[in-house]
Amino acid sequence: MDYHKNMKYFREEKDRIVCLLCRHYCKLKDGQVGICGVNKNVDRELKTLVYGHPIALNVDPVEKKPLYHLLPGSLVLSFGTVGCNFKCPFCQNWDISQETKINKDIQVSPQQMVDLALEQNSKSIAYTYNEPTIFYPYAKDIGVIAKEHGLKNIFVSNGFESIEMIEDMASWVDAANIDLKSWDDAYYKKVLKGGLQEVKNTLKLMVAAGIWVEVTTLLIEGDNDSDKDLRSMAEYIACELGKHIPWHLSAFYPNYKMLQNSATKIDTLQRAKKICHAEGLEYIYIGNVPVYGDTYCPECDALLIERTGYNVVSNNLKNGYCPKCNKKIEGVWS
Repeated sequence: MDYHKNMKYFREEKDRIVCLLCRHYCKLKDGQVGICGVNKNVDRELKTLVYGHPIALNVDPVEKKPLYHLLPGSLVLSFGTVGCNFKCPFCQNWDISQETKINKDIQVSPQQMVDLALEQNSKSIAYTYNEPTIFYPYAKDIGVIAKEHGLKNIFVSNGFESIEMIEDMASWVDAANIDLKSWDDAYYKKVLKGGLQEVKNTLKLMVAAGIWVEVTTLLIEGDNDSDKDLRSMAEYIACELGKHIPWHLSAFYPNYKMLQNSATKIDTLQRAKKICHAEGLEYIYIGNVPVYGDTYCPECDALLIERTGYNVVSNNLKNGYCPKCNKKIEGVWS
């Protein structure tokens, strides 16, 4: 059942419709498909071709999203479809994100997805693996039911949502991990086929909307790891979003169209972390490498959450407060 048919995710213009799901705002003539490859103008209506057809589905620790300040140690049902509105040459899920062929034999209704999450003892559902904005009508129909059952909703996204979608997300999305892939607008436009200004705007709008936001940057040596860029990114997060916003610095491994590039060294990640701390950020985590991702109190340095890999070893928070100095630690703890 296509629940979303009653909802307007597009506007009409003369001989075409404008898709409102992301900031490409694709103008589609009848029968035309958007940049994402999965949203189509069918008789002057926007049809999300992947609606009900997930291609990847797993139960993960929420830390794997990565979200470190949302229900630590809990399980999340994660799923994605084919298609994407970006063309990142380093994508680790390129085999589905850059694919537009839909397996219609796989059918999962919104209610079935929520039932599956509950059966698996998941505390949340993550819309991830490819860009969830492009299957937003499907995601929202799942998310609304999930919320009724006390589940959290998580967007793992490249941050290219349209302004209209961000306003709509505020009603049902609890948290988002947004990629800040580079500090170079030309690189965003030319290589990724997106836009830095739009992503910065998305981050600000999501924080203002009350969605819990964590940021991830995949550090690729020689591309986006200069001291200058890292300082600028850290300064932006601290001053424009809040010094309490967690930033995940993630190691790159050769993939897809970037097999010739070297994997990110731990030294590079440690250098980046040092720069970020100097800019006043309180929670910086290193990911994709065997390094501890513990959470410390920014006030008194007490160990709050101890992690080994994606596993929580101990959680010493007391109702969201530091047990030692009683500082309120930002996040979604219940």
